Amino acid sequence: MNKAVVLARGLGTRMRRPDSSARLDAQQEAIAATGLKAMIPVGRPFLDYVLSGLADAGFHEACLVIGPEHDSVVGHYSRVAPPKRIQIRFAVQEKPLGTADAVLAAAPFAAHEEFLCINSDNYYPATVLEEMRAVGEPAIALFERQTLVAKGNISEEKIRKYAICKVGADGYLSDILEKPPEDVWAAASGGALVSMNCWRFSSAIFEACRRAPLSPRGEYELPVAVGEAVRNSGMRLRVVLGREGALDLSSRADVAEVAERLKNVPADP
Repeated sequence: MNKAVVLARGLGTRMRRPDSSARLDAQQEAIAATGLKAMIPVGRPFLDYVLSGLADAGFHEACLVIGPEHDSVVGHYSRVAPPKRIQIRFAVQEKPLGTADAVLAAAPFAAHEEFLCINSDNYYPATVLEEMRAVGEPAIALFERQTLVAKGNISEEKIRKYAICKVGADGYLSDILEKPPEDVWAAASGGALVSMNCWRFSSAIFEACRRAPLSPRGEYELPVAVGEAVRNSGMRLRVVLGREGALDLSSRADVAEVAERLKNVPADP
């Protein structure tokens, strides 16, 4: 498996939101105001680090799912700074209808091959990306709640918005609890396994995404599509455990810490 799909279409509403406690320079401020999280400079554009990590893990092609208004992303990777180690393609999600709809936009790129699917505003451990490429079947990377809090930049408050996942005795995903209520978090404690939206899919995901119900937020959400397919359609995802932290760049308050953690990390996609 050499293909990766990077979901970069989100509206970035939290990133757009003013935050007087977050100190951004003029360039960071200008891009944060657009909501285009992946292009915020943290040394180099954050997306450069994401793509460099994919190249390090052996991926040769990446498809960026963007909106029709994201000409700046196309221009950056086509003309300003075209990557040397990974080939970039683009897929356009015409309207911001959620992550399941975004995956459907990448169907022509996947071309019936298995592919990695990740967020553009997360930086994943190299070991996880390498294991996801090598696992040999559809899979999901899960992280212990306490590991993400201790080793990443993800707070206890933020992590409670993530999906809790259940794993069967056979090592495969058995259920996803999207945005679980407080009593579920309390019962799960620090060892809860959470999803950071790092997946390896076969082409079966496209039918699952087409069947996804519309959420109360008016979106078609990928974790919901996967959960329905696992419970009702026989989809099997091998669980890969991430034992290191991951970085999340979803709000202005994240920018300074992400920049600090990446300052000695090479970005050479």
